[in-house]
Amino acid sequence: MPHYITVATCSLNQWSLDFEGNRDRIMESIRLAKDKGARLRVGPELEIPGYGCLDHFLENDVYLHSWEMYAQILSNEDTYGIVLDIGMPIIHKNRRYNCRVLSYDGKVLLIRPKIFLANDGNYREMRYFTPWLKARYVEEYVLPRILQRITGQTAVRFGDAVISTLDTVIGAETCEELFTPQAPHIDMCLDGIEIITNSSGSHHELRKLNTRMSLITEATRKCGGIYLYSNQKGCDGDRLYYDGCSLIIVNGKVLAQGKQFSLDDVEVITATIDLEDVRSYRAIISHGLQSRVSPVYERVHVPVEISPDSLNFDLGVEPTLEREIHYFKPEEEIAYGPACWLWDYIRRCHGAGFFLPLSGGIDSCATAVIVHSMCRLVVKYCERGEKRVIRDARAVAGFPPESKWVPKTPQEFANKIFHTCYMGTKNSSKETRERAKALAAIIGSYHVDLNMDSIVNSIVNVFEVTTGKKPIYKVFGGSNTENLALQNIQARLRMVLAYLFAQLLPWTRGRNSGGLLVLGSANVDEQLRGYLTKYDCSSADINPIGSISKVDLIRFIKWAQVNLDMPILRQFVDATPTAELEPITDSHVQSDEADMGFTYEELGVLGRLRKIEKCGPYSMFIKLLHLWQGKKTPKQTAEKVENFFYYYSINRHKQTVSTPSYHAEQYSPDDHRFDLRPFLIDPRFPWARHKIDQVLEKLDTSETIDTLTVD
Repeated sequence: MPHYITVATCSLNQWSLDFEGNRDRIMESIRLAKDKGARLRVGPELEIPGYGCLDHFLENDVYLHSWEMYAQILSNEDTYGIVLDIGMPIIHKNRRYNCRVLSYDGKVLLIRPKIFLANDGNYREMRYFTPWLKARYVEEYVLPRILQRITGQTAVRFGDAVISTLDTVIGAETCEELFTPQAPHIDMCLDGIEIITNSSGSHHELRKLNTRMSLITEATRKCGGIYLYSNQKGCDGDRLYYDGCSLIIVNGKVLAQGKQFSLDDVEVITATIDLEDVRSYRAIISHGLQSRVSPVYERVHVPVEISPDSLNFDLGVEPTLEREIHYFKPEEEIAYGPACWLWDYIRRCHGAGFFLPLSGGIDSCATAVIVHSMCRLVVKYCERGEKRVIRDARAVAGFPPESKWVPKTPQEFANKIFHTCYMGTKNSSKETRERAKALAAIIGSYHVDLNMDSIVNSIVNVFEVTTGKKPIYKVFGGSNTENLALQNIQARLRMVLAYLFAQLLPWTRGRNSGGLLVLGSANVDEQLRGYLTKYDCSSADINPIGSISKVDLIRFIKWAQVNLDMPILRQFVDATPTAELEPITDSHVQSDEADMGFTYEELGVLGRLRKIEKCGPYSMFIKLLHLWQGKKTPKQTAEKVENFFYYYSINRHKQTVSTPSYHAEQYSPDDHRFDLRPFLIDPRFPWARHKIDQVLEKLDTSETIDTLTVD
């Protein structure tokens, strides 16, 4: 006879330190899970305080408030009748742990601390928490008095144990543990644990989801079992966007998948599974033999059944069928990920909208199209009657709570909350000005157009009066120093004007409270190369494309041209990327790639080798000798590598003040968290250059790279 069990996992849009809001979203997920007949509910990692509290986890208040919220959840009888797996931080023996707390009917069953902590890339968990390194070791934990009064319990088990009900066994692992070579779920499966939960705070990166999904599905493909993966979603306070995609898997087959990008604050997915499928899947000799020598977990026994009695099960209950995993294309990820991040940011900071310097180039164009995508999502959810989104849309657009206004089109909403500005000079072209104006009209942004030559001339005149020297552009005979200074004046003045207009444009339209967030639009390759002016218009409040490559942005614009029905975008793709900071003459038109000395495709390759492959100048050169064989000579490759590290080094100081950007790419040069390198480096890298020169000398006497041996 079958033993059907309905289980639920969820994605919650939690916000760091929003204790009451986080509590309410947890409660809603529990109610939804119960409404769907689930007897086990799993939530994201550290869901009570929010995963991204960072150094706030060093404050004892976070632990106190987390227990207070947990007590309110546990004492509410709406949470009865279902096993709950909830994430929160706990102090035990004066040490801080990242924990899962499992409960049933108002009683704490087990506290399971995280064994392996995420401590690279964007994550610094060992800065705040202690890993529970003793596998299958369990201690007693004395509950806080607020819990003792509610549960009647004094102490509970704390450690690497599992829950045994009358009909199955439940174990938990947390996020990073899934990705470790000796993942806990292997030993759990061999010890007869049939349901494994995984609560996660995994962020979005382009092309990352397939890696995560393959690891999750593989967790039960060899050993069998039910795997419930829960992930946070949304922007919880910084550069990361947690992209949901919760999963329910049995024996390596996906039964349910949550959304990757959405404006839902609470999403619950469920599946009905026959426990007998797990038992039959494991009925192989090798599994049985290995299980006899595998470690044994302490079981916390709970006298409840979470599957119907096998003799009295409901014939109307049917097991959930397998489904395919849904993946977005990278272009779609750019359209939806940063858009959802922007929406969370603007609604939570109570801003009046966005201001974007719209240059007529592809970077600011991509930023504008992402805002347009956000507006489309908001209108789509308003059409569905989503009350929370309607309420937030009214607030951002400046309408009072009692208003009945609901945006009918993305353009109507954009006109209320999105402001663009073309800041032209005598170096600007007619084409970029017209492209910017036409794009603003299609998107529906409130657009202004200005010339700033008088302001630029005033600044130059001040310098001339003070020093008696007047700088001139290189094309007119000036030096590189003069040329660069004249370009930087324009760029920095655009930043000053952007903040002036961001503060006052809503006022000119009759709105007397709330300012606009200034959007930056420097892509990851330009930030890596340092091809931007410090404190120029790339210095903004937030930047939705600051960790996206130029190559991917071009693909995104081509996708949006078709899928968002915006034919004008073809003009942006066809245009030569240019800063338009130098005079246009018959023999000179400024080009970004010419100025940088690299193509955007080359910068993408160099950036990935530097960050992801962890290459210094010498090892990067050796790799590129083979990657670029037939495309560049060894000497050209050496020059590219040496120039890349030179410009990267001398511009590191710019990255210390770079605009906080949506994190979408692993080679992001974000100085604040992701790329922790010094910003005063000898840009010559003399010993590495010496080693490269030695290789070039050897190549001069050898016929092919394949015959070369290097140290």
